[in-house]
Amino acid sequence: MEIKIRTEHITLGQFLKLADFIGSGGQAKLFIETNTIKVNGTPIIQRGKKLYPGDIIMVNNESYSITGGSIASKNT
Repeated sequence: MEIKIRTEHITLGQFLKLADFIGSGGQAKLFIETNTIKVNGTPIIQRGKKLYPGDIIMVNNESYSITGGSIASKNT
C-alpha cells in the first residue's frame, strides 16, 4: 500500500494515523509499544521518527511505502 504525502516528511505517528492504524496521535505510543514496526528493515519505537518518500514501513508484516504527492491520501 502507498501512503502519499504532500510534505518533505511525516512522523511515524502521522503515518499511523494516515494509514488508519490509530484514530489520534495520542494513540501512537501504545500502538508502537504493542506492535512490530520496521522502517527500511530497522525496528522503530520512536513515534517522532521522520519518514520520507521512498521509505518502506512494515507494520506487523504488512508493507507500506511513502510516496511524494500533491495530496495526503491513502491508496491501495
